[in-house]
Amino acid sequence: MKSLPAVVVLGAGRGSRYLGPRHKLAEPLGSHSILSHTVRNAIATGLPVVVVTTPAFADEAAGLVAKRDVVVLGHGTGPAPGGMGDSIAAGVAARSGAAGWLMLPADMPMVQPLTLLAVANALSHHAVAYAQLRGQRGHPVGFGAELFSELMRLSGEEGARRLVARYPAHPVDVEDPGVLQDMDTEADLASLRACWQERPGLAAS
Repeated sequence: MKSLPAVVVLGAGRGSRYLGPRHKLAEPLGSHSILSHTVRNAIATGLPVVVVTTPAFADEAAGLVAKRDVVVLGHGTGPAPGGMGDSIAAGVAARSGAAGWLMLPADMPMVQPLTLLAVANALSHHAVAYAQLRGQRGHPVGFGAELFSELMRLSGEEGARRLVARYPAHPVDVEDPGVLQDMDTEADLASLRACWQERPGLAAS
């Protein structure tokens, strides 16, 4: 059976810019948390899904995907060690046989499954691909299997920026505002909730 690209949901960040009463990934959006919605959208693609997170969210993640597909960084209630680069490398290692990897920040619950699939399909012809809305670069960012070794060497806070700069990155044009909607502040959460109420079929979920 031909391998497929995997979606790596990156949810091990500190979320230090968010000053709300709880971690930003635990904030409710409709009837589920921010994290849950993001993971559910990834699952809806039919692609393999890996969730990289901290002990605080391990049980929630394990209720959505198989326990083997939950990569837990750090111990106890503290933040995960390292940075985005470490999270990417851990997610790639968990699905080392995939045909590529889509990096989806866990605080982007509005990215639609069809958008994820469009970027995944682009990896058949491009080493790096990303979702783009009307000329604005967004997420997810996908990496082909040929970049496995370089992804595994990532560490620290920089993430995969150098890889995106080093290889020709293919924009995948989508009509999905969710590719630009992350959540770093309380104002971002208010904006997400407003968009959620405006989109037919989403507010009830």
